Amino acid sequence: MARNKEAVVLVIDVGPSMHSVLPEIEKVCSLLIQKKLVFSRYDEVGFVLFGTSDTKNELKEEIGGYEHVTVLRNIKVVDEDLVDALQKLPRGSVPGDCILYDYWVVIVQTSTVVKHAILVRVTFILDAIVVGMDMLIKKFGQTNKAKKRLCLITNAVSLIKDPFEGTKEDQVNTIATQMTAQGMKMDCVIVRMKQDWETNRRIMEENDFLMSVFSNKSSSKVVYVESSTSLLGALRTRNISPVTIYRGDFEISAQLKIKVWVYKKTSEEKFPTLKKYSDKAPSTDKFATHEIKVDYEYKSIEDPNKVVPPEQRIKGFQYGPQVVPISSAELEAVKFKPEKSVKLLGFTDASNALLPERCKYLHSRTWQQKAILALSALARAMKEMNKVAIVRCVWRQGQGNVVVGVLTPNVSDKDNTPDSFYFNILPFAEDVREFQFPSFSNLPSSMQPNEKQQDAADKLVQMLDLAPPGKQEVLPPDFTPNPVLERYYRYLNLKSKHPDAAVPPLDETLRKITEPDVELLSRNKSIIEELRRSFELKDNPKLKKSARRIKERPSGSDEDREEFNKDADVKAIDSMEYSAKTEVEKVGDVNPVKDFEEMMSRRDNPKWISKAIQGMKNKIFDLVENSCEGDTFHKALQCLMALRKGCILEQEPKQFNDFLCHLSKFCQEKDLRSFCLYLTSHEFTLITKAEAPDSEIPEHEARSFMVKPELDSQNMKSEDDIMSIYLGGK
Repeated sequence: MARNKEAVVLVIDVGPSMHSVLPEIEKVCSLLIQKKLVFSRYDEVGFVLFGTSDTKNELKEEIGGYEHVTVLRNIKVVDEDLVDALQKLPRGSVPGDCILYDYWVVIVQTSTVVKHAILVRVTFILDAIVVGMDMLIKKFGQTNKAKKRLCLITNAVSLIKDPFEGTKEDQVNTIATQMTAQGMKMDCVIVRMKQDWETNRRIMEENDFLMSVFSNKSSSKVVYVESSTSLLGALRTRNISPVTIYRGDFEISAQLKIKVWVYKKTSEEKFPTLKKYSDKAPSTDKFATHEIKVDYEYKSIEDPNKVVPPEQRIKGFQYGPQVVPISSAELEAVKFKPEKSVKLLGFTDASNALLPERCKYLHSRTWQQKAILALSALARAMKEMNKVAIVRCVWRQGQGNVVVGVLTPNVSDKDNTPDSFYFNILPFAEDVREFQFPSFSNLPSSMQPNEKQQDAADKLVQMLDLAPPGKQEVLPPDFTPNPVLERYYRYLNLKSKHPDAAVPPLDETLRKITEPDVELLSRNKSIIEELRRSFELKDNPKLKKSARRIKERPSGSDEDREEFNKDADVKAIDSMEYSAKTEVEKVGDVNPVKDFEEMMSRRDNPKWISKAIQGMKNKIFDLVENSCEGDTFHKALQCLMALRKGCILEQEPKQFNDFLCHLSKFCQEKDLRSFCLYLTSHEFTLITKAEAPDSEIPEHEARSFMVKPELDSQNMKSEDDIMSIYLGGK
């Protein structure tokens, strides 16, 4: 078996207590085979069932015993027939404790070079696990140790009988030791639904302890699941070997360097690569590959028939209205080429580090004891002082970018696991995306929720808590699969058998991941109704409508077709008109307030807010300056009110206050004091600190701003009277 292949034996409990979850187990086991057909089609899989009424295994025939253990399929390369066999697992009638009698098991390995025997005393052990081990040993011997795996799925609620000699823990230690000697790994999935917790807790606690012995004494992992969604993600359906992204020195100073390896801890799982397929090959050609090759040709704009060779092509980059050509040599010369390294920059308090979701895993290799000791001392010191390290990383030689990140200590509580660090990338200034909406706490009191509304919202959040106290988390990230990928693999399997098959409806287990829990919502209708009554709900008239035209044409009379065409034209015209209305890019003359509000509500680019504010300022200036005896003052006031409201919501009070002061000065210089008096009569003023925390204008200054134009106008009136006396007026 090749190095990158894996042999898996699935050991499944089909006893009466497992009947309720067997449909979900069938799905997860089928998914395991489907993924192997896509990613690892040369892997080999075998199936062992226990708790069955019948008995079928080689150990039963060779030495007797091992009752109620059935080998459903010997270890073979995965194929589509195996997926079909897993669709309907047999239901057993015997409790799946798999704990029987005292046996001496002799496994003989034979080759052309050497013959030897492995003598193992097996007393009151899990017979099904022994049968699975026996299958792997007979198939592969002691070769490819890292690629042999057992997957045990059970609820572990049945009583384990005491052995004739020793203790139960001794017997589990025996099999765990043998498992380690043979280079096998085991994944134990303990399925505990609500009804299982009603059984004897003492039995379950004892069984859980024995499962933990497997985890401590061998390369075994034990996980507990309480729902069908967690079961779907608990079984490792795809074996991905860890790959280092960095091997080298962790440079603390010029004199102190520690040898480390860095692995990816998390990575996004993407769709498998889809290949182009050609159906143009004759159906009689058995050797047709159906491959498609794509060639690109670059042609001159001046002469479309002339192909431009590679040596005459050069890359160009947009710089304003022009395209700047840059050759490959220039592009290579301008690149930053740092040396491969991981260097310590300094330390900071752990509270200062905001860690994103994806991270990498940094640790020392097990055979370098001095490096392990040095890294462990550093990790424990940082943990004790609640510090994190800031490091500069270049993972590969010639890498074009440098990352700065934070190292968080990961102190192990297991004797056989060394201490390590988690690495998270910190963003540069260019990577930060500012929120385009203000905080609720910065809004005026009239726009904040009252006590009753806040209480109703709090109850809704508590009701939908995915990790309630004392219970298992509903959608734990470690056990929640991507529903899009899961559905894709299932449909791929269906499509391979039935090319014309339609996409089936969403599976109920996947629906629980993508949609709210219907049972939970029905139990808490009163909380939802209270929330609905606490807030006034209105239809949003700005809902986005589809601009897509109807493609199907009716098959009927000519009148029907004519009526259909009229309706389609009307819908298309309405949709086009609505689309034209919503795509506002400037504050217009017809309805500037509406244009301003629509531009302020756009969130596809932060420039729209500043563009809308500047556009409204210009519009207000035009309305005031071009007024004739105050005919546009009312419209200018509406624009000012909209601008004031928008600046409060977007936390831009300084922009509005500066503009209003500038507008007031402009009106006095251009002999438009009547507009200032108009604003005063409507008690229009600056944005105060009470309305927006970022404002620097207190309440009394805002009130005094209202009377300044009035005082100025009175002074100007008195000056006019004096001038009229000198000119001979009355």
